[in-house]
Amino acid sequence: MNKSYRQGQILKLIRTRRLHTQGDLARELQGAGIQATQVTLSRDIRELGLVKTAEGYAQVGSEPVPGPDVATLAREFLLDARLAQNLLVLHTPAGYANSLGAALDGANWPEVTGTIAGDDTILVVAPDAKTAKKLHAKFLEFLK
Repeated sequence: MNKSYRQGQILKLIRTRRLHTQGDLARELQGAGIQATQVTLSRDIRELGLVKTAEGYAQVGSEPVPGPDVATLAREFLLDARLAQNLLVLHTPAGYANSLGAALDGANWPEVTGTIAGDDTILVVAPDAKTAKKLHAKFLEFLK
């Protein structure tokens, strides 16, 4: 198990569960098949910038910075939306795909499994073709 994978799993765990101690964290990691010593967990906690709160461990500065919503950005920057099975390819002017992709990620739309944004293109992954078709129609409305 490499360090980045372990740390990614730690972040996933603290976002989905209330973990108040290193012992809690170690047990959850062990349940996921990841062995980590107390020294390793201490180092990971420090490197990830985790702090103890009343609700358990949290990452400092992990709250998303508010910005324009998907609809606002799509109406302004979306140039084209193409459907390919369960994938949607969105085109923007150069330099704007990342902003639209970040807004889409932050919106937590249930029909979006994930996104990958480049300079002027966003790949949107939907769970299935039917959902992608509905999502495509949603983006076409922004183009009107």
